[in-house]
Amino acid sequence: MKNTIAIALFLVSSIAFAQGPYEKGMQKALQLWGEGKTADASNMFERIANAEMDNWLPYYYVAQINTIISFGEKDKEKLTQQLEKAQEYIDLAKNISPDNPEILVQQAMTHTAWIAFDGATYGMTLSGKVAALYAKALEIAPENPRVVFSKAEWDMGSARYFGQDTTPYCKDVSRSLELFDTFKAESDFHPNWGKDRAASVLSTLCGKE
Repeated sequence: MKNTIAIALFLVSSIAFAQGPYEKGMQKALQLWGEGKTADASNMFERIANAEMDNWLPYYYVAQINTIISFGEKDKEKLTQQLEKAQEYIDLAKNISPDNPEILVQQAMTHTAWIAFDGATYGMTLSGKVAALYAKALEIAPENPRVVFSKAEWDMGSARYFGQDTTPYCKDVSRSLELFDTFKAESDFHPNWGKDRAASVLSTLCGKE
C-alpha cells in the first residue's frame, strides 16, 4: 500500500495550451506539482477551487496532493494536517459531484494513507470502508481503468497482509491496462493517471510484461 505514493508520477498526459484563467491556472498548478513543488501546487489548486466553486477538479487535486505526500510521512502532526485537508476537499468535491468514481477512489486512497501510517490503529475502522468505496466505484464505472486497478491493488495489499495468494487479482490488473489503452479523459485536466503504476504491478507482483 505504501507504494501508492508512486501515483505522484502520474500528471495529466497532455495539457493543451488554452487561454482562459481556469486553464492557465490548472496548467500552472500541474506544472508546479510535476516540479515537486507540492505546497505551491496545492495552494494554487485551492485558489482555483475558490474561483471555480462548481468544479470538482481543483478540489480533487488538493485532496490528491495532500494524500500522496502523506504516504511515508512519519510525523503524525504533519500527516494529520495533510490528511484532514485532503478530507475537507474530498467532502467539498463530493458535494459538487456526488457518486463520482474518481472521487470515490480518492477517498479510498486517503483512508489508505491513514492505514499505511498506523495499521493497528486505523486498519480495523477504515479497511472495510476502503473495500466498500472500491466496490461502489466499480459498480458505477466498471470500465474506468483507475477504479479497476486501484481496487485490484487494494485487494492485493489486503491479501498480502493476511498471507493469502495475490495471483487471483492479476487478471484485474491486466484488465485495467487494457482499459487504460482505450480510456479517454473528459478533458486535459480530468484524472488520467495509473497506467505506469499498473504496468509496474503487473511486472513485479504478477511476473508479466
